[in-house]
Amino acid sequence: MRTAPPSCLPRRTWLLLSLGLLAAAAGCKSSAEGGGAGAGKVKLTLNWVAEPEFGGFYAARDGGAFKRAGLDVEIMPGGAGVPVLQMVANGQSDFGVVGGDEVVIARARGADVVPIFATYQTFPQAIMVHASRDAKTMADVFTGGTLSIEPGAAYSAYLKKKYGFDKVKVVPYDGGIARFVVDKEYAQQCFITSEPIAARKKGAEPKVFLVADEGYNPYATVIITRKALWKENPERIKAFVRAAREGWRVYLDDPAPANAVMQKLNTTMDAETFTAVAAAQKTLVENAETKKLGMMTRERWDTLAKQLLDLGIIDKLPPLDDYLVAIDE
Repeated sequence: MRTAPPSCLPRRTWLLLSLGLLAAAAGCKSSAEGGGAGAGKVKLTLNWVAEPEFGGFYAARDGGAFKRAGLDVEIMPGGAGVPVLQMVANGQSDFGVVGGDEVVIARARGADVVPIFATYQTFPQAIMVHASRDAKTMADVFTGGTLSIEPGAAYSAYLKKKYGFDKVKVVPYDGGIARFVVDKEYAQQCFITSEPIAARKKGAEPKVFLVADEGYNPYATVIITRKALWKENPERIKAFVRAAREGWRVYLDDPAPANAVMQKLNTTMDAETFTAVAAAQKTLVENAETKKLGMMTRERWDTLAKQLLDLGIIDKLPPLDDYLVAIDE
């Protein structure tokens, strides 16, 4: 089960390091470039191990959607130390999974990456507290007790600006739930699809507040590619997106087959948890406003960029037209 957020400090740290290496690695070529023997082969690098948040991509691969689109997709697992954005930007991977805020930060620093598919329409990051604290709103979380959170994360900066951290004791996020389970005054960051489920299995009763409901709602589990690849072969990128949508439709309707495949790749998560996570994320992937799975709007990206500028995380707004490509025209 994922225990680190999609845009937490460690990833932002390697993001900055990665961007410094892009020029040195510019000579690398993607397997999708050229017309060589592997012209149909592409690599998708995840930012975590096999889990339900990637279920639609496994369903697209194993159910034949990618193959029908003319693509032989290799899915590579990731982790906290895997520089996905760098790998895509320098051509080591054709596609990669990152957070929406990472895309904007990277574009502001000149990285050649573009988003093509946003899996989570709702940002899954949240804060969980014990139900016994009787917190009615997110604001109540910051009135006392201890909060475990990564202070360098963009959503953390947003919450600090909105509510202030002066009345709560802030401690670094440790990646687990052990202290939460035993300390009723302890609150912590979480994925709505991860730590709350684990805490309930340990007998705790968490109450969860989504960061998205507070006004910070970047897309998550975003698929990126290089703009150079888009310019070279937009039809291949569109074919990937169509197949990903097909895979996610299959997974949302019946996650069991892909879960069985992923569980063999990720033995740290049992079948019960795979089922629970798949159910918990369903409304994050598709809701009443979702016209197409993976959809993105110009307005959402514009809002996110302006929020990151306001928070001082970027020092200039990357032009939207430079990184938003017309997948659904």
